[in-house]
Amino acid sequence: MEFRIADTFADSLSKLTGQEQKAVKTTAFDLQLNPVTPGMRFHKLARAKDPNFCSVSINMDIRLIIHKTNTSLLLCYVAHHDDAYAWANRRKIEQHPKTGAAQLVEVRERVEEVTYQPLPATPRTQQKPLLFAEYAEDDLLSYGIPREWLSDVRQVTEDSLFDLVEHLPQEAIEVLLELATGGKPSLPKALPTLPDPFSHPDAQRRFRVMTNRLELEKALDFPWEKWTVFLHPAQRSLVERQYTGPARISGSAGTGKTIVALHRVVFLARQHPHARLLLTTFSDALANALYLKLDRLIGNEPDLFGRIRVCAIGSIASEIYTQAFAPPKLATLKDLRLIVQSAAAKVPECRFTLSFLLGEWRDVVDAWHLDTWAAYRDVQRLGRKTRIGGAQREILWSIFARVWQELKQQDLITESGLFRRVAQYLALTQNRPFDFAVIDESQDMGIAELLMLTTITNPQQPDSLFFTGDLGQRIFQQPFSWKAVGVDLRGRSQNLTINYRTSHQIRTAADQLLPSSLTDVDGNVEDRRNTVSVFNGISPAIEICADIDRETHIVGQWIADQLKTGLQPDEIGVFVRDPAQLDRAIAAITKSGATHVELNSQIIFTRGCIAVSTMHLAKGLEFRAVVVMACDDEVLPLQSRIEDISDESDLEEVYNTERHLLYVACTRARDFLLISGIDPASEFLNDLNR
Repeated sequence: MEFRIADTFADSLSKLTGQEQKAVKTTAFDLQLNPVTPGMRFHKLARAKDPNFCSVSINMDIRLIIHKTNTSLLLCYVAHHDDAYAWANRRKIEQHPKTGAAQLVEVRERVEEVTYQPLPATPRTQQKPLLFAEYAEDDLLSYGIPREWLSDVRQVTEDSLFDLVEHLPQEAIEVLLELATGGKPSLPKALPTLPDPFSHPDAQRRFRVMTNRLELEKALDFPWEKWTVFLHPAQRSLVERQYTGPARISGSAGTGKTIVALHRVVFLARQHPHARLLLTTFSDALANALYLKLDRLIGNEPDLFGRIRVCAIGSIASEIYTQAFAPPKLATLKDLRLIVQSAAAKVPECRFTLSFLLGEWRDVVDAWHLDTWAAYRDVQRLGRKTRIGGAQREILWSIFARVWQELKQQDLITESGLFRRVAQYLALTQNRPFDFAVIDESQDMGIAELLMLTTITNPQQPDSLFFTGDLGQRIFQQPFSWKAVGVDLRGRSQNLTINYRTSHQIRTAADQLLPSSLTDVDGNVEDRRNTVSVFNGISPAIEICADIDRETHIVGQWIADQLKTGLQPDEIGVFVRDPAQLDRAIAAITKSGATHVELNSQIIFTRGCIAVSTMHLAKGLEFRAVVVMACDDEVLPLQSRIEDISDESDLEEVYNTERHLLYVACTRARDFLLISGIDPASEFLNDLNR
């Protein structure tokens, strides 16, 4: 007998108390071990429309709703007695007549039996057009809409759309939202008749077979993070596709890029049983988060898990460098500042600021390893806005030549130099350390890191490099040409458009911070206009306060209110722009009566504590509720960055990355978002209110 869990079960489990969840998990394990366990109290539901629905008593009050046939047992829902029965009485599991997928369908019989009712006819709503009246019923069926909801779909307007979609299966929700926002989804390909409707790709993302106790234990331990388990069919096609060269999957925050990366590396590991695989990103904190997610996905398969190396790209470079040469002696930012300052002091003609010199060194000279006058003279300074003439370049080179010399004398190597040296070493060896590499958050990979990645696997091996990223979340690297480094993505770059993590209201507000489309240096376009969220929510709250005390009070009360509604402390995150504002965030958390944990590269979250960190560490994290604090006028954008600008033409890059930071922080929220600042607040908050 196949044992399955549904995503609705994962959602409902997360709403119970810790003690109740523990009891439910014990029952689930017993059912998996033996569905006819003596003493297990099954109860047929007399009012249920699906005869295969029954309940199991967890205790005197909690009921587990199960769909039970001769060949399978499916955990569907769990709640207190009346709520569980009411849920089951309004639903049935059936095979869609057109797509063939198993669906959990909300019964639509009489208006008074369901929570959805079409809006009454008023002068205002009468003027609004029906969104889907022009579509043929056969086409709507082909998109996966249940037959009994076709009439409601054809009568819906923009005012009632989100009320309706809450009652539909996921594939129907996605296509209706895409159609409503101007998209033109293609009709799904007709699949051969499937003897098992649960094997359909649409069904596989909401119903998952649990093959053993360890797999079930992991699924139950992380119910809110179910997207690491359930994969959208559009994502699955990208995960399982064969690419003839490097490929990149893009998408705005919340569209599942990291999940695609996780499933991609697992797919490759299964396809190539003896392959060595790397799952990497640009920071230790993100690498640790990836490790935890991968463990939840395949931690019960040690042979598979053991062949996938998960670590930051810098750790891999240091390891290979040490094995090939010796432990690297890395130049710190303080070292470079002193060396550049000293070199500039020896050039009387120098009129450039230290900030400009450090930026030119980092983004041009060191990034491209320009160690001769000819190389620097002829380089195209992509990403650097300040124009410099030939005479100025000569002056600059006289400084940078001294920097190179001093680094050599002190036996120092920069991070960029480390990656490049490793790349040169690997290019000369036939024994590449990995067969496949999957790179998450690739928009913040630098020139030298990317160069090393082209040599870490065999470039002739199909599928050897797979990138995921979002240009809208680029906060560290200057734009540069990937083609110039040897990574040509033409024809192998695609966008994800379905947002699973962030509510429609939060996503819509955050999107106001960025252009509707972003283009990289090589001309690859990331179009954000057709992105849709699959669930509705509450609009973000923006509080501009008179002083810090008032902000502390408002944020503290907001957090306390979220906790009273049932949110757990570890489902809340608080972010600020800079370490200087962390005390404000901690004070607000303390005011709420909760405890906090300050995140770093090792601490991703702690149960029972509210996470607090700078916006830079927010990448890769998700919370039910988020507070973005201290969005003051001279904090966002950060005044010190603006003061360091030597040329007004560089201001655009500063403003872009500061906007990206706020976008990253806001899009960590799933359901609730509060943004606060002291009057005068950041000018970016005006965009969020558009």
